[in-house]
Amino acid sequence: MFFHVSLDHEILLHPRYFGPQLIKTVRRMLFNEVEGKCIGRYGYVIAVTSIDNIGVGRGYVIFPVKYHAIVFRPFKHEVVEAIITQVTKMGIFCKIGPLTCFISRHSIPRDMEYDASANPPCYKKKDDDLMIQPDDSIRVKIAGLQVDAKEFVCIMQKKLSNNE
Repeated sequence: MFFHVSLDHEILLHPRYFGPQLIKTVRRMLFNEVEGKCIGRYGYVIAVTSIDNIGVGRGYVIFPVKYHAIVFRPFKHEVVEAIITQVTKMGIFCKIGPLTCFISRHSIPRDMEYDASANPPCYKKKDDDLMIQPDDSIRVKIAGLQVDAKEFVCIMQKKLSNNE
């Protein structure tokens, strides 16, 4: 799920950056420090959409910055599209944007078997041409989710067949 939220961040800046390009430097550093990162309970910052205020530096050179960003925060039981990155005997690894997820072998339909001899390794049905392999897009349901300060860890449940 995507949200548009208001966030705060402090930029630590060395005095050598003081000068006519100061605000531009603070903006660039904000983008570099927050985009693509996990911000605790808010989720992954996809893009900073606006900067509301760059406060006055205090102490050495810390600038408090208020900004708006689009964030991605998955929820338990949410159904999402994922791209398979790796297929192993234990299950499937996939990506949902910046989030890496795992689908256990036990959540894959029983009529699909792991084929290590295939190039690349995949899960496939014996009586059908249906295969699940790297770079395939699949629809999955988030079965479990753990939130850390810097990342989300989730366990997936295969929901529907691959979208071929």
